Amino acid sequence: MLSGTANLGTAAGTTQLAPGDAAWLDSRTGFAVTTDARAKLAVADLRVAVATYPVPSPMVIRGFAARHAGVAELVRGCPLDGACRASVFADGYGNLVGAAMTDSWLADQGSETHTDPLVTRVLEAVIADPANKWSVESLAGLVHLSRSALSARFQKALGRSPVRMLREVRMGAARDLLSDRSLPVEAVASRCGYGSIAAFSRAFAAEHGLSPQSWRANILQAPGLRSTANPIPLTTAHTAPSTRVAATP
Repeated sequence: MLSGTANLGTAAGTTQLAPGDAAWLDSRTGFAVTTDARAKLAVADLRVAVATYPVPSPMVIRGFAARHAGVAELVRGCPLDGACRASVFADGYGNLVGAAMTDSWLADQGSETHTDPLVTRVLEAVIADPANKWSVESLAGLVHLSRSALSARFQKALGRSPVRMLREVRMGAARDLLSDRSLPVEAVASRCGYGSIAAFSRAFAAEHGLSPQSWRANILQAPGLRSTANPIPLTTAHTAPSTRVAATP
């Protein structure tokens, strides 16, 4: 947010953005943005980004410009036209902006920013196969740890438990699959590791406040909220190329 204020609306609610704030959304999160008349909002498609951690979507970083002044200056220096086209911005700064936002989010969570290789290995396995009947015991077995040791590593690296991480990964996969309107909800549930629609619906509603069917209808069909496959701010006084980071689990 370069100047002025904006409201970022998603299925989870509305968040106000102040000057210097930054917001990240993955490609599965429907959203709407409204701003005041004099606001300047830099928006870009960040095609490459850090996906090591299962960060929330939306992820709002308060005071991003002050915390990462150098990165913020690069964003301010990228005009709408001229040499700094959307593709140039994305290719050149995608990892930088994504890493800076992830670093700030981890710091706010009280987590260390270094990667635990064992946690990363477990994370990669779950992301690759969310349909697997994972348990804390089976996840720990992947890296030859006890359940308590794995849980301790997850809390230190990510600030959450393996069970919470598993749900976030599955919910990310579910949102992605639900964006395909031709795919039955039963199939989505199965491919996300749920043995029944009832169990899937309970888990999905607990995360999003909506059933899978309602989320699909509201996010993909309502005019105000749309998939970020075509992210267009509703009202902006100034925009840089449209903002999305690579999909998060």
